[in-house]
Amino acid sequence: MPLRHVLSVRWIAGVLLMALATTWLTGADPAPPEPVDLIATLQPWQKLIGTWRGIGQPKRGSNKETWQETAGIVWQFSGEERGIAITVTDGKLWSTGLLSTGERDQEWRLKVQVNPRTERVYTGRLENQRLVLESAADDQGEVHRLTLSWLGDDRALWLFEKRLAQQTFYQRVAEVAYQRQGTKLAAKDGSGPECVVTGGLGTIAVMYEGKTYYVCCTGCRDAFNDDPKSILAEYAARKLKASKK
Repeated sequence: MPLRHVLSVRWIAGVLLMALATTWLTGADPAPPEPVDLIATLQPWQKLIGTWRGIGQPKRGSNKETWQETAGIVWQFSGEERGIAITVTDGKLWSTGLLSTGERDQEWRLKVQVNPRTERVYTGRLENQRLVLESAADDQGEVHRLTLSWLGDDRALWLFEKRLAQQTFYQRVAEVAYQRQGTKLAAKDGSGPECVVTGGLGTIAVMYEGKTYYVCCTGCRDAFNDDPKSILAEYAARKLKASKK
C-alpha cells in the first residue's frame, strides 16, 4: 500500500477515536462543581465551620444518660462528594456527615454515617430560620427527622426525632446542644434573674400571658417565643426537682 494511503488510514482512525472519546465523555456524569461554586452555594452554612463541643440529652433538662461529644466541621472540596463535612467524636447518634445541596431548588441534603453499617440521607429546607431535614423510611419502617436551630452566634441545637412511616407524629430521640470551642455560655452568678431556657443569667425580658420572664440570649428568646408553654413547663419541672434535693 502506498505511504499516502497508510497515512490517510491512520488519520481517519485517529479522528474516529477522538469522536468516540468525545461521545463517551458527553454521556458521562457531570463533574462535581468547582470549589468557588460550592462556596457560593453553601455560604449560608459558613457559620458551621469550626470545632464544637456538644452535650447530648435524651430528655431535655435531665442529666440522665447524657454524654459529651465534639464535632469538627470543615469544607470538603476533594473526592466524589463535596460540601461541608462533619466529623463527630464520642457521639452516640452519628459519626460523620456531609451537608450539600439537594436535587430540588432551595433543598438541602445531609448524608450521615450513623454507625459502621448504617448510612442515612436527610433532605429538607429552611423553616422559620431552622433547618428541618427528613429521611426516607428505613428497613425498620422508621422515618427520621433532624432539626438544626441556632441559639446565638456560637450556639446550636441538633434535635433528633423519629416516627413510624404510617404515623404523623414524631418521637424525641435526643438533642445535642453545641457550643463553639473557645466561647463560653452565659453563666448565672446569682445577681440577676434566671434564664428559663438554659438556667443562665437572664438579660432579656420576654412576656407570656401577661407575665415577664427572662432569657440569656436572642436564641433562647426565639426558642421561648416558638413554644413558651413547653419551655415554662420544663422550667417548672426542673425547679420542682431541684427543690426536693
